[in-house]
Order: sequence, then C-alpha cells, then structure tokens
Amino acid sequence: MWLTGALVCAVLPTAALAESESLSQGNANILWTLMAAFLVMFMQAGFAMVETGFTRAKNAGNILMKNVMDFGVGSIAFLFVGFALMFGLDVGGVFGASGFGLSGVTPATPDGQWTLTFWFFQSVFCATAATIVSGGVAERTKFGSYLIVSLVLSTIIYPISGHWCWGSLWLGDSGAGWLEGMGFTDFAGSTVVHSVGGWIALAGAIVLGPRIGKYSPDGKAKAIPGHNIPLAALGVFILWFGWFGFNAGSTTTADGTIGYIAVNTSLAACAGAIGAMIMAWIKFGKPDTSMTLNGVLAGLVGITAGCYEVAPSGSILIGLMAGFLVVLSVEFIDKVLHIDDPVGAVSVHGVCGAFGTLVVGLFAAPGYGDQVGLFYGGGISLLLVQLVGIAVVFAWAFGTGLVLFKVIKAVCGIRVSETEELKGLDITEHGMESYNGFQIFTTE
Repeated sequence: MWLTGALVCAVLPTAALAESESLSQGNANILWTLMAAFLVMFMQAGFAMVETGFTRAKNAGNILMKNVMDFGVGSIAFLFVGFALMFGLDVGGVFGASGFGLSGVTPATPDGQWTLTFWFFQSVFCATAATIVSGGVAERTKFGSYLIVSLVLSTIIYPISGHWCWGSLWLGDSGAGWLEGMGFTDFAGSTVVHSVGGWIALAGAIVLGPRIGKYSPDGKAKAIPGHNIPLAALGVFILWFGWFGFNAGSTTTADGTIGYIAVNTSLAACAGAIGAMIMAWIKFGKPDTSMTLNGVLAGLVGITAGCYEVAPSGSILIGLMAGFLVVLSVEFIDKVLHIDDPVGAVSVHGVCGAFGTLVVGLFAAPGYGDQVGLFYGGGISLLLVQLVGIAVVFAWAFGTGLVLFKVIKAVCGIRVSETEELKGLDITEHGMESYNGFQIFTTE
C-alpha cells in the first residue's frame, strides 16, 4: 500500500494532491456535520419524553404534538426566511439579507452541498430553541396559538439574535453580526439557542398565568407531580446522547477537537447531576429524582457555550455550579416569583444558559479554544463582553416573546378554558387520550 501511495504522489502534481486532500476533508466535514445533525434531531424525542414525563397524563398527547410541530413548522419557516435572516449577508450587524429559500444553491457543487448540510444542521438547532418553549407553557396553552408562537420564533426571533452572535458561520466576515464582532463567545449556543428558548418560555408563562390549582389562595406553591418519571429519565438520557452532536458537531469540521468537546460535555452533565442531587438533598432532605434529572440538563446547557474553550477541570466546575443553580432557580421562580413553569424550562435553559455563557469569561483556558478567561490571566474584557451579550439577548428574546404572547392573547386567545384545562388537552384539543381508559377527571 505504501508503494501505491508513493507512486500516486510521484504522478500527481502538488496542486492536484492539495485539491484531493481538500475534497476529502470537505466530504469528511459533511459526513460529521450530518451525523451530528441527526443526533440533535433525535433530541426532539428527548425533549418530548422529558416534558411528557414531567406533566400530567391527560396532556401527554398535546406535549408530543407540540414537539412534532416545532420541528415541522419551524424547519419550513427556517428554510424560507429564518436561515437568511440569521446567516445571510449582514445588514448593519443586525440581520442577514440573502439566501431566502436557499435560492441559488446548486447541489452539484461542493459549495452547494455544504450549504445544504449546514442549513440542515442549523435547522435542528432552531427546532431546539422552539421546543424549549413548549415545556414552560405546558398544560394550559391553546394548540393553534402555540403554533403561531413556534412559527414566529423560528422565522424572526431566534434568527435575528442568532445573527448577532453567529452570523459569520456561513458567509464569513460578510455575514458577521455585531456581537461576534465584539468578541462574544458562545460556541454551541448556551445563549443563542437555550437562553432564547428559556426567555420566551418565561414570557409565555407570565402571560398565561399558573395552572389551575398551582397556588393556594394565600399564594403558597403546590406541587403538581409529573405522571411518568421513568419516561422523563429516558428523555434526559436521550438528550445527553444527542448533546454530543449538539456541542461536538458545532465544529462542523471532522478534526481532533471533537474529542475534547465530547469529554467536556459529558463531564459537565455528570457534575450537574451531582450538584443538583446535593443541593436537593440539602434543601428537601432527600435526593430528589426530578431535580437530579434537571441537573444533568443544567450541566449540559451550562457547558454548551464553553465546550470548545474550557479544560475538563473547568467543565466539571461549570457543571457542578449549574447543578446547584438549577435547584435554587426552580425554587425561586416557583415560590418567590409565582411563575408556573411545569418542567423547569426557564431555569434549565434560560438561567443556566446565561450562567454558562458568562463563565466562559472566567474558565476559557489557554491551549483549547480561541479565548483566555480571567482565571487564566486573560483579563476582564471577555467577561464584560459576555455580560453584554447575555443582557441584550435576554432583552430581545424576553421582550419580543412578551409582545408576541400578548398580541396572540388579544387577537385569538392564548389559554384554554377552565373546563378544557381540567379535562386535559388531549381530549379537548386533539379529541383523543394518550392512555385510553386510564383517565379519571373527577379528581382534579
């Protein structure tokens, strides 16, 4: 074999060899990016299982429908409009303005093949941001109204703030947004994806109000347990598995960095589980299962921004702190703010996404990514840029989400009736039961 290779090298000019190597690397990049996209798409199943398990049986089918249609509606909207706003030629650092409907893409060329691959990878990220919202507004939202939210999120809200942070990923500097021009760093989307979904979920939960029976007349929070914790646990493991595509796939390059990104991703999830378990044990006297499961997700969300930038030791600390934080945040939002978030979406994705983005400015380690954090002598500048990015994306996502939910509420209504909520959305919104013959409505 070495002789064959030597003969090929002797026959082929240097330029031809370089072109061949470039083509091979390009094909490897496409293969890796597609495999990662498949993993991220499978995360839709994970979100569906987590949200279904953490809510009541009478709403299981409604949760599943929302997770299906987030991907269905959102992908088509992202194809025709959202992708161009996010990655097209930059207009003032604010939004893109080319590539609508992927016009001009020729699949017979390497550039066209890469663009289609890149679009698919980014479409599953868009679906992730959209599906986060469904958990925060679960069990009391009109299905048709929710579809409008998903459509607007995928078409406008997510792509515009995404352009600020990631605009250069398709067209290079000609597509760069204003935040990335400042040096804002969010490698795989703690803020771009997760916080955007979490902050819109927060807006929706505020406009909708709490589920019936969630708070007593004196304002005391009452637990509304989910109906299937094993199903939720399965969803968490699916998400953990899919997250290797989410984080390592964000290289969109088949090279050695994907190995340490995967290591950082898993270590943070492990530490998140430990942190949440310890905090729940301290606060409640028992190692709560649902809090520990959310701790895994908190660790994953927390490391997503810095998975390329931090060392394994940093990923453990980030995951551990995210696990502590998610328990405190869930308690604060529920018992102090009196905002009803059935699955903890705001805490896991919004709060821990912001936290994970911020600590890149502290833990970015020399020899890993492109940045150096404060703890490694990099100064405070990156930390300040991260703060700016977190703040403006919060203002955009929460502000537009609040307006969107209020407009829908005024125009066509956002919440089902009391009778429909008590019966469950499976029957009243979809005309079916997820668990036929097991539903008893007189108890609620």
